[in-house]
Amino acid sequence: MNNFVFQNTTKLILGRGEIAKLAGLLPKDKRILVTFGGGSVKRNGVYDQVVAALEGFDYLEFWGIEPNPKVETLRKAVEVCKNENIGFLLAVGGGSTLDGTKLIAAAALIEEDAWELVLNPKLQRGSLPFASVMTLPATGSEMNRGCVISNLATGEKFAFYNTFPVFSILDPTTTFTLPRYQRACGLADTFIHVIEQYLTCVDESPLMDRWAEGVLQTVVEIAPKVLSDENDYDTMANFMLSATMGLNGFVAMGVTQDWSTHRIGHEITALCGTTHGQTLVMVLPGVMNELREQKGAKIVQYGERVWGITEGTTEERIDRTIAATEEFFRSLGLATRLSELGIGEDVVEEIVRRFRERGTRLGEQLNIDYAATDRILRQRI
Repeated sequence: MNNFVFQNTTKLILGRGEIAKLAGLLPKDKRILVTFGGGSVKRNGVYDQVVAALEGFDYLEFWGIEPNPKVETLRKAVEVCKNENIGFLLAVGGGSTLDGTKLIAAAALIEEDAWELVLNPKLQRGSLPFASVMTLPATGSEMNRGCVISNLATGEKFAFYNTFPVFSILDPTTTFTLPRYQRACGLADTFIHVIEQYLTCVDESPLMDRWAEGVLQTVVEIAPKVLSDENDYDTMANFMLSATMGLNGFVAMGVTQDWSTHRIGHEITALCGTTHGQTLVMVLPGVMNELREQKGAKIVQYGERVWGITEGTTEERIDRTIAATEEFFRSLGLATRLSELGIGEDVVEEIVRRFRERGTRLGEQLNIDYAATDRILRQRI
C-alpha cells in the first residue's frame, strides 16, 4: 500500500425531505449566491424547497451554468460575487452546477481571470465557502475537491481543484424526474470513476479492492431499476450514494490511480460537446485493450469478481472482461463507439496533435503518449 493522507471535511446529508435543513446549515451573517443550471430544479420542485428554506436569508440567484460548465458563464458569476459582497455559495442542481461553483468560489478572491486560475492553480488565494443540493448522481462533486471547466473560445477542458463543500444534501426523490439518458450517463460516470482508481495494480490494498468492487457490483445490480420508471426510493438512494462514494476518496486510499480515460474523454467533450458519462464509455474499452498486458492481472481479477468470468486462458478472460464491460454500457442504452455519434478521424487527429504538442503522458505508468492515444481512439471509431 502506498503512503497517503486522507481528509474529507464535507458533511453529507442524505434522505427524503432533507433540503429543509438548509435553514439550519447556511450562515445567517453572510450574503449567499445560489447557483443553478438550466431550470430543471423548477420543474422537479427542488427550487421551491430551496426558496422556502432560505426565507429570511440575504441571497441572490445566478442561473445558467451549463453541462460541462463554461468559463465564459462562470466569469459573470465571479463578477456578481465581487460586486455584491457574496460570502457563501450554494450550488443547486447536478455536478456541473457544483463544478462551476467551485471555480467561482476561488476566482472571486483573485484579480486574475478565472481561466488563468484553471491553467495556473498557484494563483489561488483561498476560497469562498460553498455547499450543494445535489439532484443528479454522477460526478461525486458533492464530496470532493475537483471540478472540470470548459473554455468555449479555445475548445479546451481542464480539471481544477478547490476545497471541499462545507456540506451537501442529497434527496433521492429529486432524481425521480431525471430523463433515462441522464440516469444512464450517471451510472456510467460512477462506474468509470471507480474503475480509474481500481483498474491499475494488484495486491496494493485488498481492502480498497473489495470496497471498489462493491461499488461496481452495486451499480451493475441497481442499473435496471435506476433506468426503469418505477422510481424506487431505496434504489435511487443507493444510486446517489454510489456516485458519492465512487469519487470522495474512500476507494483511493493508498492505491495507484489511472485517469487516462477521463483525460482523453475531456478532449472529446471539449471538441464535440458530448455528455461526460457517454464520452467515457467510448474510451474505456480502448484503454483496457491498449494496456491489456500492463493491467492484465487486475483485469482478470475485475472480470472474476464483478462479472464472474473464471474460465479460459488469461487472454481469453481479458477479452471477455472487456466485452462484458462494453456490453454493460450498451445495456444502459449508451453508444460505445465514436462513429455512433458521428465522431471520426478528424477529432482523433486533433486530440493526438494536442497531446503531442503538450507532451501529454497519461496513466499510472505515464506511458499513454500521443501515439498510444491515437491507437486507443482509432480502435473505438
